Amino acid sequence: MNTSATELNFDNNMMWVSLADGRKLGVPLAYFPRLLAATPQQLNDYEFSGGGTGIHWDALDEDISVEGLLLGIGDRTRGNRIAA
Repeated sequence: MNTSATELNFDNNMMWVSLADGRKLGVPLAYFPRLLAATPQQLNDYEFSGGGTGIHWDALDEDISVEGLLLGIGDRTRGNRIAA
């Protein structure tokens, strides 16, 4: 199963990640405080890393793994953890 990201979109509350295997994953922006606070321009200034295994925002200093998204893992930065 190919879980590489192929496309990324945003709405007011969600990040939508299209995967190479045809799935589309919706992730609340609240899981990632830097993304939640970002402007639309900043959100769209990303690049796929590792052949689509990760998503990187240079200006926001944010890196997210697709595997982590599939496992439901949010921001693990100290002080920004989401309570389970």
